[in-house]
Amino acid sequence: MNEEFDKGKEFGWDDEIQNEGSDFEPLPDGEYDFEIRTMERGRFPGSEKMVACNKATLDFVVRDSEGKEHHVFDDLLLNSKMEWKLCQFFLCIGQRKKGEKLQPRWNEVVGATGRFRIYVNEYADKKTGKPRKNNKVDEYLPPEAVKQFKAGVF
Repeated sequence: MNEEFDKGKEFGWDDEIQNEGSDFEPLPDGEYDFEIRTMERGRFPGSEKMVACNKATLDFVVRDSEGKEHHVFDDLLLNSKMEWKLCQFFLCIGQRKKGEKLQPRWNEVVGATGRFRIYVNEYADKKTGKPRKNNKVDEYLPPEAVKQFKAGVF
């Protein structure tokens, strides 16, 4: 699944258009395997509770039971208050082992795979006030220990 992210194509002023899109329906709460499609570096402007800091905006691709792609987005804030989440994320994608220090290899994030728990987030659209739904990451899950085969042991 390392094909390039679809960036779309430019329309000319006189081109015909037809695709109306589809009604977005978030995935149900649960655990899902993912692949990271894109990562953008940016800045978190700060808030009452946290100083301004760097952030990584991630686009995760999840395939449902029918093979259809869904996108889930999450921001990783590079702030000491969020260090636990950074550690959880890098453990999840296999860059870190529990209890060890890590200097993240950000250039290896795109294409990485893992598993997370997501939930349906309900909110009001800031412009229209209409109710909306999306998926949010609840937790990045550690890789499951690979079971070793031993003859005669079940």
